[in-house]
Amino acid sequence: MGTLVSDGVAKQILRAGTGPAVNKGDKITVHCTGSLAETNTKFWSTKDPGQNVFTFTAGVGQVISGWDEGCLTMRKGETSLLTLAPHKGYGAQGFPAWGIKPNAPLKFEIEIVSINGQ
Repeated sequence: MGTLVSDGVAKQILRAGTGPAVNKGDKITVHCTGSLAETNTKFWSTKDPGQNVFTFTAGVGQVISGWDEGCLTMRKGETSLLTLAPHKGYGAQGFPAWGIKPNAPLKFEIEIVSINGQ
């Protein structure tokens, strides 16, 4: 399952990064594939046709908390698998548009492509 980042967020490094670490407030660009933890059913990927990398500011609540917490432990070039308990993902409301039911545990393979445009 990997290393416990926080209550509800586990991280398994798939490829170590060699660049700088992600810090709170950094604008990071990632490749990401999300799947339902219980079935491994993919619900979204930036690598799918017509999709692009995703950019957000780390650690300020622009994304689900499991992403913020996991990405703040990563480095540029790193690819890791984050496993999120429901309260670190979409919680009781789920995300019906993507087929994410309420209280669903999730997995995200995230690659840090750039930090602050570098």
